[in-house]
Amino acid sequence: MSTFDKSSASRRQLLQAGIGAAGLAVLAAPAIVRAQAAPKLRIGYWPVAAGLPFFAAVDRGYFKEAGLDVEPLKFAAAQQIMEGMLAGRCDGSANGTGSANLAIGEIAQPGLFKIFCTNPSNAKFVLDEFIVAKDSPVKTVAELAGKKVASGPGIQNVTLCKTMLERAGAKGAVVSELPIGQHVAALAAGQVDACYTLEPTGTVGRMNGTTRVIEAGVVARYILGDPMAPWHGGAASLTSEFIKKNPEVAKKYIAAYARGVELVRTKPDDARQHMKGYTAIEGKLTAEVPLASYMLYNEFKPSDVAYFQKFYDLFTEKGIFEKKVPVDALLYKA
Repeated sequence: MSTFDKSSASRRQLLQAGIGAAGLAVLAAPAIVRAQAAPKLRIGYWPVAAGLPFFAAVDRGYFKEAGLDVEPLKFAAAQQIMEGMLAGRCDGSANGTGSANLAIGEIAQPGLFKIFCTNPSNAKFVLDEFIVAKDSPVKTVAELAGKKVASGPGIQNVTLCKTMLERAGAKGAVVSELPIGQHVAALAAGQVDACYTLEPTGTVGRMNGTTRVIEAGVVARYILGDPMAPWHGGAASLTSEFIKKNPEVAKKYIAAYARGVELVRTKPDDARQHMKGYTAIEGKLTAEVPLASYMLYNEFKPSDVAYFQKFYDLFTEKGIFEKKVPVDALLYKA
């Protein structure tokens, strides 16, 4: 069975049964009891497609049905979400939040959070890619040697971009940070020769006829060594403090979030509409942008943990992490 296989029917039935029981119990309680028993969950999200399960769970009332008060908090960068969690302004992160950014928070404050869902991507479930202007002569990543390459902002994006260029043989490439929303325009204006970017950027450029993808699923290939390996680049989490203080609320939140994951898995076309309002994705783009895969904490196999660890170890090797960050200890345990 592949890493990206969906949960079994029996697991879904158990999950749905648990959600139903929890929901009935909450609804049966007096209003004042529900109010007292439901502390607000402040969840930080980055406006990217990978956050779809969270967006869907909010819009479809999955959290409200579980008796939860969830406040979505939009941030301009994944690093800011992690800083919000460190400062106590956020109780967790939605999918799409950079896993390496979270790990930096873990190093600063050991035991900060637990990951309960990741959004692995690869050459099939596309998130990461190198793009160039439509008329560029560049056809491979190796041909970016000596070129100007823009990367998304933040230490995760920049470290990955530089390492992938090195491993592809693109010597002398000069990497600069640029907000992902500006990548297509920068290529069209000739300000840079290529961009390491995240979807929906490649789809936006393709649809408006200004850019093209030269290779997708690049982290899996150049960092993990296999184009089909799962790159756990983004993660949904809850702070350990919130879980400790509100263990039952945390369980209900994760179960409701898992309903959002199940919707994306089984009814992707229905789920896509929930990108609107949370991301810049709307109109025709909604139907075109690739969807990430999702992996819940109880679906991890040893090989998944190993690939996730290999990703983290790169940052230790590059000196970005001051010490090794063990992935297994960060995964939520029910």
